[in-house]
Amino acid sequence: MRKGLLPAAILAAVAPAITFAQESSASGTTELDRIQVTGSRIRKVDVENAQPIQTISRTEIENQGFQSVGDILQNIAATGSPALSRSSPLSSGESPGGTYVDLRNLGPERTLVLLNGRRLGVNNDGLQDLATIPSSAVERIEVLKDGASSLYGSDAIAGVINVITRRNFDGAEMNAYVGQYGEGDGQTQSFDFTIGSTGERSSIIFGAQYDKEEPVWAKDRFWSIDTYPGQPAYSYTVVGQVGNIRNPANPAQWLVLNPGGDPTNLDDYRPQVGGANGDTSNAAEQMMVRTGMERTSIYTSADFDLTDNVRFRADGSFNRRETDVQVAGYPYQSAAVDVQTPISADSYFNPTGEALDFRRRGWEVPRTTQRRLDTYRFSGVFEGSFEVGEKFFDWDAGYLFTRGDATIRGRGDFNKLAVAQAVGPSFLNSDGVVQCGSAANPIPLADCTPWAPQLSEGPNSLSNEDIQRRFFLMENATSETTTHNYFANLSGTIATLPAGDLAFAAGLENRRVNGRYSPDAFAQTGNSTNLAAQETSGGYSVNEGYIELDIPLLADVPGAQELALNVASRYSDYDVFGDTTNSKASFRWRPIDDVLVRGTWAEGFRAPAVSDLYGGTGQTFDWYADPCDTVSGSAANNPAVYARCAADIAGYANFTYPDDEDGNVGFQQTGQGGTLAYAGQTGTPFLSGSNPDLTPETSVSRSLGIVYSPNFVQGLGVSLDWWKTRIDNVVTSFTASGILADCYIYGIDSQCGYFTRDENGVVNTLTRTGRNAGYWEVEGYDFEVNYALPETSVGNFAVNWATTYYSDFGVKSDNTENTVVSPQVSFGSTFRMRSVASLNWDLGDFGATWTARYFSSIKEECYFSTMCNNPDYVDFQGNEFPINKTGSNTFNDVQVRWRAPWNATISVGVNNVFDRVGPVLYTQPNSGFSYYGGFDIGRFTYMKYQQRF
Repeated sequence: MRKGLLPAAILAAVAPAITFAQESSASGTTELDRIQVTGSRIRKVDVENAQPIQTISRTEIENQGFQSVGDILQNIAATGSPALSRSSPLSSGESPGGTYVDLRNLGPERTLVLLNGRRLGVNNDGLQDLATIPSSAVERIEVLKDGASSLYGSDAIAGVINVITRRNFDGAEMNAYVGQYGEGDGQTQSFDFTIGSTGERSSIIFGAQYDKEEPVWAKDRFWSIDTYPGQPAYSYTVVGQVGNIRNPANPAQWLVLNPGGDPTNLDDYRPQVGGANGDTSNAAEQMMVRTGMERTSIYTSADFDLTDNVRFRADGSFNRRETDVQVAGYPYQSAAVDVQTPISADSYFNPTGEALDFRRRGWEVPRTTQRRLDTYRFSGVFEGSFEVGEKFFDWDAGYLFTRGDATIRGRGDFNKLAVAQAVGPSFLNSDGVVQCGSAANPIPLADCTPWAPQLSEGPNSLSNEDIQRRFFLMENATSETTTHNYFANLSGTIATLPAGDLAFAAGLENRRVNGRYSPDAFAQTGNSTNLAAQETSGGYSVNEGYIELDIPLLADVPGAQELALNVASRYSDYDVFGDTTNSKASFRWRPIDDVLVRGTWAEGFRAPAVSDLYGGTGQTFDWYADPCDTVSGSAANNPAVYARCAADIAGYANFTYPDDEDGNVGFQQTGQGGTLAYAGQTGTPFLSGSNPDLTPETSVSRSLGIVYSPNFVQGLGVSLDWWKTRIDNVVTSFTASGILADCYIYGIDSQCGYFTRDENGVVNTLTRTGRNAGYWEVEGYDFEVNYALPETSVGNFAVNWATTYYSDFGVKSDNTENTVVSPQVSFGSTFRMRSVASLNWDLGDFGATWTARYFSSIKEECYFSTMCNNPDYVDFQGNEFPINKTGSNTFNDVQVRWRAPWNATISVGVNNVFDRVGPVLYTQPNSGFSYYGGFDIGRFTYMKYQQRF
């Protein structure tokens, strides 16, 4: 850890200020009229800041069709790709279902979320769920696009999102919102009610909100109905809705029972037919492409002026978020390494008289998961101000408590013990009923029903409710997280310099975070096809102190209407990591009234989450691409990759697959059901989990920008900011695809030790537990134009245009000196440029807003020869191989509104008005389907009604 200012130094700086406040609190009277802007702890009337901040007002929120706080933030230019897209139904654990927003594509765990300047609270994965904030409570959102660990502590590496709720509200307000996609699905409803009263010395507000979003099914979108859109032949798995058994005479062949056939007679079977019209299954037919959600929120806040200079502020809220997810029935394979439950040679339904492997998808009982998260939050703060001479001081001290209780209920995974018993020995009893066990040692019918995977219906098929009850247990998991935060802050003026007031802020903070996640007890045993996991339990505490100085250097002189420096430093002492000091310096220079030049340098850090440290090791079901695949992997086109694979896999050049129906010859992974995995993708349960030896990440951020507001064009503001952030000691677990790519494509030897292959070259083990390794470095530009045009006879017009451009994003996977840096821009889900422009019009009681959301192109390796529009692509290492480059995408939204004379506003709008559909992306960026998880999934029409009382 970095060492800097000692705790005593921080306390020495803070203690006199606190003592001074206590001694001087009775002197003079002041008004509580100075405000605090995100990015500084110093209260002041002038809100000008040296850091780039984007503010989203309540009016802007109401003038768009995105209803939740998370969706609103996901559609600003500086926001990266969604970490846990609701188009990823296979995601497991406690975090799916929430809304997590990150800045700069650095991950949501590196963007700090504040609610009224206080931490929102984290779950065990270190994520902050914006779905717990009701949109009706929001007054504005401030987005600080810069590192701020020196002021706010851990997690503020990429930036800070500060959601400020409504206060001093007098009256009542009701809102209703209803919308759905053009396909007639995904209906969204939102209803809220807010009431408030403001008196001479108090203000109280209460609100409630209910939201419900219906799911969208994969079968209802062309890009999700097939695993590989446009290639339906490869979208069907041989683990079918109809069970199949291995042919004892030809182990490479699988057999299906003829309709109405006798399962005990091998002559009644025929070879399995593949493809769309065969004995297969298409998982997408049972899957959600966008999960449903239901939220209920209650919140209240109260302000009481105890004296002219002392106020007490309290906030309390409760939020319940419920999500339902469905994916296809589990693809049960008796020969899988972690299953091993063949049909017994003594089973009544075994036509061969020897142990018999089978495959059968649990189509009758799809896998479903219901997640419920209850979040409680309370904060109580005393704040005030006092005056000494002509200098003002502000103080606050308080306590914040957050708690999250989650329950996760899932059904649809097989009980392997029950399956083994049901396909074990069985016989036909004297009543003509097939019974488990043997005639000599029968198992009571109440305890076991024999199962014939070959059958589609009947008492011994999966349609039997008794079999379903035994096979598919309801599995339950729970989690709990708590945060206790005590804090005290003081700010004010130390002295008056020739250029202005020398201002300061200082404070102390204690924060305790604890978490627990308990997977289902049965799943932990490994006797369920659900992924095995271990319990997470642990926490940490931190004591912190900070000081900030705002130093005016010049004012009202030629070449410097203003020149000021802001410096801050924060000392953090963790009980599990040790201590660290992080500092920040920024400047603002106004050479003339119309121009502001600003810049920052900031250190940052992020402490590992509870699950990173105390989660044990569990299984994860990874879909991955093997670069060594000589048919569709990188080895097919890249000689360097081929050579690395040949050196690692015995007999690599001699592998042939004569049974491949496409006639492919070479090396390929085996996929579901033991068949060849086309396009190099297959799914295997690998190991992931925690590492108690992890240490915090560290970062350095820089920015330099200019703001131009010409006085000859009233209402116009233009800004351009360059920014760069480097994160060292990155806490990461990588992905299966990433580890294999690093090993074979980029030649990073250290990555090759995290997996093994069997004698056939198949990846049979892979570990991607957390570790500190390498660095991330991202660089880019933010450009923004705001112009409120002069009033015209046809109304008032306002334009906002914000663009984020990535010039570089490099990832170094380890700390080895010769490891190359892997570029991320324009690959995966890191767009080179995102841009959002809106035009707002108001005339009397009418108004309209048009918004365009632009995404630049994306590149991906070719999975099919017909999808390679750039066959001669050369990567950063000089390797040449074909890729597919998609075009850019723009989604347009429109809203029109009328302010009715009975104090109401009626709005009608369409998001994605032209029904734009993004490109097919076989790499499935941030999605469980061949489509980017952040793109619109159809035209969405809505209506809003707002009534004020």
